[in-house]
Amino acid sequence: MKLIASLTSPYARKVRVVLAEKKIDCPILIDQPWEADSQVARYNPLGKVPVLVLDDGNTLYDSRVIVEYLDNISPVSRLLPQDNRSFIATRRWEALADGICDAAVAIVMERRRPPEKQSEEAMAHQQQKVERGLAALAHDLGERPWCNGEGYSLADIAVGCCLGYLDFRFATLDWRTSHPTLADYYQRLSARQSFVDTVPPTA
Repeated sequence: MKLIASLTSPYARKVRVVLAEKKIDCPILIDQPWEADSQVARYNPLGKVPVLVLDDGNTLYDSRVIVEYLDNISPVSRLLPQDNRSFIATRRWEALADGICDAAVAIVMERRRPPEKQSEEAMAHQQQKVERGLAALAHDLGERPWCNGEGYSLADIAVGCCLGYLDFRFATLDWRTSHPTLADYYQRLSARQSFVDTVPPTA
């Protein structure tokens, strides 16, 4: 089994954190989908990372499918709740976090276009999604220590990777001032070894 990933992808980081929390040893093949020599399309027809290549050659994508697979193949540190209500709540957190990342990535990709072709309107539209998403995260978290109450779960991993991506790509976005409880929560998450070991490279 091997993981095809970009070290800057928040979706790939989510999988890498899950691997660490589950103590699953899995080699990582670095691939940047936007580069000309990318090989990821051989494994995922959508040309996106992450992709988990299984021992039999079959592949799994996207990150939400991969993390559920990983949680099921090892009983160590179960990250998806077993009861249906909590399971759906966890998936809702993950969907919101991933959706914020989708909007943030869209802004990043738009900024990579030639200046004369960039759409300020399109970027503003995506920025509104990010801001509404952060407000929803802060509101739903409230004063709880973890997304699902007392227990750390995949919901926290997804939200943590989302906030980490915003810090990585949008250093001037001062979300901590607007959402102090979310800032305290992220500080706790960032201290976990699985998050320390998967911080995106600065170069």
